[in-house]
Amino acid sequence: MGSPDITPPRRPSIVPRPSAPATSKASESTDLENLLGEAVRAQASDLHLTRNMPPILRIDGRLIPMDVPALTAEECEKMVRSVMSPPQQKRFDEAWELDISVEFHDIGRFRVNIHRQRGTLEAAFRIVNDTIKPLHELGLPKTVEELARKNNGLIIVTGPTGSGKTTTLAAIIDQINHERQCMIITVEDPIEYIHGNHRAVIKQRELTSDTRSFVSALRHVLRQDPDVIVVGEMRDLETIQTALTAAETGHMVFSTLHTPDAVQTVDRIIDVFPPHQQEQVRIQLANTLQAVVAQQLIPIPGNQGRAIACEVMVATPAVRKTVRSGKTEQLMTIIQTSHEHGMISMDKSLKTLYLKGNITFDEAITRCKFPESFDQI
Repeated sequence: MGSPDITPPRRPSIVPRPSAPATSKASESTDLENLLGEAVRAQASDLHLTRNMPPILRIDGRLIPMDVPALTAEECEKMVRSVMSPPQQKRFDEAWELDISVEFHDIGRFRVNIHRQRGTLEAAFRIVNDTIKPLHELGLPKTVEELARKNNGLIIVTGPTGSGKTTTLAAIIDQINHERQCMIITVEDPIEYIHGNHRAVIKQRELTSDTRSFVSALRHVLRQDPDVIVVGEMRDLETIQTALTAAETGHMVFSTLHTPDAVQTVDRIIDVFPPHQQEQVRIQLANTLQAVVAQQLIPIPGNQGRAIACEVMVATPAVRKTVRSGKTEQLMTIIQTSHEHGMISMDKSLKTLYLKGNITFDEAITRCKFPESFDQI
């Protein structure tokens, strides 16, 4: 599918509000705080600052310009720089890319990506909810709750950007936090959801402020006595290899990937390695994988929010054997025929949402992997 159109069905306007201090080291910016406050009130998922355009909200997957004047390049850059501390500005000026998290009292917490576009600083603010919802409230299958109770292995949450992977991962960690006495160590870029200690002890480490890289953190994490390890994203060969090794040593490892379904997740992990290592990686993955949870968010008719469609592949003996043998094209058939093991295909999830009236037929059929067999699911 192409990117959603920028449509103006409702254009949130700015309501002046008192300035509130930021808990980050960022400078205050009343204008930016007003924009972020309106984004939260409009229940947007993102706020985009780009030059020569009004600030843009993403609401239920649609891009909606705010009813305010377009930002000049100078205004845009001033707002973006206001959320960076001096060390963060130095890192950005060196790398021209930066991911940080900021928090404003009385407004909320935000994940921020700062980047350049045609020489101008711009930013995307992702709104992070203060409350971590339980898994069942997110609309995820019961199987995911059971997966959170595994004691070892690798569980991967996948999906495109904005599909709720971080929210699902936070809900899984929150469930473990309330159910088990264990040590949980997370490595994130940046930290989004803040976890308190309940039955578990949680240490949340952030790239650049607490560790130099995912790989560096993971190489030392086993000496920190973890039971559960959370890798914010498996971005490269070294991170994937280190995560697999941690799972092999008997720890429970959770991570995310930007892949659309379970089959492509397995292929992506294996294909990132050079050919002479792939057979060994298939064996490692077959031995450690517990499950892949792939998800996407789909608009509910009538601007009522978004519904989650979810594919779950559980690592049964049949799945492990297929991964080990490299016949990943057979995994979809196993998923489709293993409902008794808690598996569900993305197409089946879409069909269920459609029959319940949660999504339209057009949305369901457009997102199906096998639309020609949608009626027979």
